[in-house]
Amino acid sequence: MLLPYMHENLVEAGCDEAGRGCLAGAVYAAAVILPHDFRNELLNDSKQLTEKQRYALREVVEREALAWAVGVVTPEEIDRINILNASFLAMHRAVDQLKLRPEHLLIDGNRFKKYQDVPHTTVVKGDGMYMAIAAASVLAKTYRDDYMNRLAEEYPQYDWDSNKGYPTKKHREAIRLYGTTPYHRMSYNLLGDGQLSLDFK
Repeated sequence: MLLPYMHENLVEAGCDEAGRGCLAGAVYAAAVILPHDFRNELLNDSKQLTEKQRYALREVVEREALAWAVGVVTPEEIDRINILNASFLAMHRAVDQLKLRPEHLLIDGNRFKKYQDVPHTTVVKGDGMYMAIAAASVLAKTYRDDYMNRLAEEYPQYDWDSNKGYPTKKHREAIRLYGTTPYHRMSYNLLGDGQLSLDFK
């Protein structure tokens, strides 16, 4: 079982992102405030769950959370400010939309850019330790997957409905064959071989 909170007496929001290592698509982040008595045996780091479990848990989190929100940073913004800053910005945008103001942020990872005057704690592998971060990881992952599935309909040759924009062999081969799309992150090494002379479209 994951831990229900770090500070029992504070309104605590868990934050996590999805899509940092992808070659294409926006980066998504979620912020979730759970009730202190929230319990769910299945809830875990979204990477440890099946797709079916993630979507079932998303419904539970959205129904039972005191507040939740999703923030998005576009591929263009990622190229402009870099993926680390884009991940922080996506989390900030998620927290901005919470209908309840958090008194403490639990951040998955080891770095974070301070959000206003709200104290935060970074937790490496926090999505496998704290319920609120795990809940945020489920929302970020499922909302990003939905988005990549929509993009896959527009550009089926990149196999985004299965690789979700991650650098698989098939994805890189498609970039080599068809060039890039408006959704590719042009600041990334898209071909994985250090070669940057792509057919930019």
